[in-house]
Amino acid sequence: MANNPPSANRSLNRRQVAQALNIPPEMAARNGIPSRMPASDVAELDANPPAWLMQSRANSTGKRPVWVELRCYVCDFHELARPKKWWPEFTFVMCDFHSRNELPAPSAGWRRSEFDGVGSRFLGITDTQDPE
Repeated sequence: MANNPPSANRSLNRRQVAQALNIPPEMAARNGIPSRMPASDVAELDANPPAWLMQSRANSTGKRPVWVELRCYVCDFHELARPKKWWPEFTFVMCDFHSRNELPAPSAGWRRSEFDGVGSRFLGITDTQDPE
């Protein structure tokens, strides 16, 4: 999920560089990406990747994304986050301070589960059909 390149005169932090290159922040640090980098340098890295970045892209299976966008169903606040193995497929994602009744009620015969600690401030909601 590589982002559109930011304006060239902007400076990006290492996390933003990792998002733009679709790599984990740890990989960025391990391969010498500085704590801040001009967006024009990031665009150059993306266009002409060094061997380590080419290898990372070649090894990517696409089965699991490096970054996912979390977007609040209620207020539309969003952020990019690293998905966790324990995250199920969420029906809804909402900021943890919104009231649960701001979501549509689950359908008849469906059960709602809540997962705290999704991203920096979200609650993940999963609706599953009750077994018959």
